[in-house]
Amino acid sequence: MGISDDAVQVRAQGWRRLAALHQLIESRLEKELQRAHDLSVVEFTVLDALARQDGFHLRMAQLSRAAGLSPSASTRLVNRLEDRGFLTRILCADDRRGIYTELTPAGRAALQQARPDHDLALEEALDEAERTPELAELVKAVTG
Repeated sequence: MGISDDAVQVRAQGWRRLAALHQLIESRLEKELQRAHDLSVVEFTVLDALARQDGFHLRMAQLSRAAGLSPSASTRLVNRLEDRGFLTRILCADDRRGIYTELTPAGRAALQQARPDHDLALEEALDEAERTPELAELVKAVTG
């Protein structure tokens, strides 16, 4: 095996570790958010992204990027959250084609209720990963 082959193996191994850490965290978060709040990880992520914005709104394209979803999947997600009263859509005043998604008071309340459970599940997942030899170094890099 040559040097370039070794580099490919190292990158592949790093990617597998990153994927394993992501899966461990996401599955722990998904389980807890569903159990306690009837929210998925991506729903929580959208509520959180909106709460961090001035005026609590984002364009649909920005929301898609924040959630890591395609535009059509984002539209379906926004529809579900809007049906639950967590979001509303607003036409952009200076660009009639633009649509903003905005957090409602019910959405802010749902996020505030879910955040402690989210944060605890994240902490527990990172603690578990830190005790896993293959993931410990990556957890240190992520948590600083």
